[in-house]
Amino acid sequence: MTEEAPDHRPRPDNKMLEALVCPLTHGPLIFDSENGELVSRNARLAYPIRDGIPVLLVDEARRLE
Repeated sequence: MTEEAPDHRPRPDNKMLEALVCPLTHGPLIFDSENGELVSRNARLAYPIRDGIPVLLVDEARRLE
């Protein structure tokens, strides 16, 4: 079961977050509850979560500045 983030977006399960990695760097992802994204600091990319499913495609990620 997922918890809700403060803005009522479903928060990914902690076990799932531990298992997911950035497809580009294979590094950890951090859940950004404000934007509802999974962030790879090493790749400077933010991956969207759509309908509770992480979209871990580099072409779909938002570049971070």
